[in-house]
Amino acid sequence: MTTNLSVLPRMPADRLTVPFMRFLRIEAVAGGVLLASTLVALALANSRWSEPYLAFWELHAGLHWGETVISRSLKHWINDALMTLFFFVIALELKRELSLGELRDRRIAALPFAAALGGMLVPAAVFLAIVGKGPGAHGWGTVMSTDTAFMIGCLAILGSRLPQSLRLFLLALAIFDDVGAIMVVAIGYGGALSWPAMGLAIFGLMAVLALGWMGIRSVPVFFIVGGAIWLALDSSGIHPTLVGVILGLMTPARSWVSDRRLHAILDRVVAYPPGEHWTGDGIARDDLHRARIATREALSPVERLEILLHPWVAFGILPLFALANAAIPIASATFDPTLTTAIIAAFVVGKPAGIVLFSYLAVKSRVGVRPPELSWGLLAGGGMLTGIGFTMALFIADIAFGRELIPSVKLGVLSASVLSALAGMIVLFLVQPSAEQAGD
Repeated sequence: MTTNLSVLPRMPADRLTVPFMRFLRIEAVAGGVLLASTLVALALANSRWSEPYLAFWELHAGLHWGETVISRSLKHWINDALMTLFFFVIALELKRELSLGELRDRRIAALPFAAALGGMLVPAAVFLAIVGKGPGAHGWGTVMSTDTAFMIGCLAILGSRLPQSLRLFLLALAIFDDVGAIMVVAIGYGGALSWPAMGLAIFGLMAVLALGWMGIRSVPVFFIVGGAIWLALDSSGIHPTLVGVILGLMTPARSWVSDRRLHAILDRVVAYPPGEHWTGDGIARDDLHRARIATREALSPVERLEILLHPWVAFGILPLFALANAAIPIASATFDPTLTTAIIAAFVVGKPAGIVLFSYLAVKSRVGVRPPELSWGLLAGGGMLTGIGFTMALFIADIAFGRELIPSVKLGVLSASVLSALAGMIVLFLVQPSAEQAGD
């Protein structure tokens, strides 16, 4: 095989950094698509087509057989079913970073974990302090999450001015608090538990483990089993999107075929001279078939599934979610100023304050380690960007609030996202010149 000497040799670290950079690039572009979808939803909701547009997402669709009926509005199919794939991809990225990426070092992982914890607890406290026992107090979980796509999009606008350590810190933080937020949804916003359905869901998860142990690697098979688990969890009283997180974290992070075995198998195929071996020679066909499987399985299931699903989630599911959930008919809606103020304050003030405070405590207690190039100014500016809570905030709001409060919540979320994006980018722009010397 000819070696291309005009490029640098690939190093083992490339296998860690390339998937991370691909994830960032997709998220950065997805942020622009998500913004466009949000603007379209807002425009249509405040146009003469507002009524049919809003009514479209409330159309019901589902399955009927015998006395069994599974029916939801289009909006809820997006929020409950398609968003499960979003959480699956988020969990895949977390699993890959913890198993193969820089977060393998537990002290490095502890810093964004602590920051995510602070970025969930402090905003919830700020929200409850303002709302008190008034309308909407039950919706404290709405202010706990970060929108990964919009946040990465803001970082992309600032370009190469920012150190890679900040991007990794913010991405890990966003993933941690997205996973935490869906756990809050499952525990805090579930219904009465159905233990028979819960038992079926647990049996399904055990079946996933058994299929992996038996060596079954067919994606459609696992998709069918995952769908059955989703239905069981949906009937159990726990929000079914939790299935995405659980299955994502269960996905193996190690490849089935090692590099040495892959090269040995490919060498057998390359050794054949030019000819018609593949159509007549049974042994040659077997070698070719084995090479096809080996090249596929040389990538870990975590990487393979992330490569397969991430573009569909970023450019399909999230824009659909925005179109269905971001619409606010401003002229006809009534707003609760206290609730809107509480959401804005929680995201714009509580989120960065919690992140900086808990990060400081983690570093001082030596539980976590802060990279030298990640100055406290950069960390604070990045913390402001995490106040962009768009996707997960609207997702939780739809579950936590009554219909009459949703316009106030959406206004608060959208306002907080705009303010957090502007404040974060301004601070990061201003502190960057001194960040190169920051190490304390």
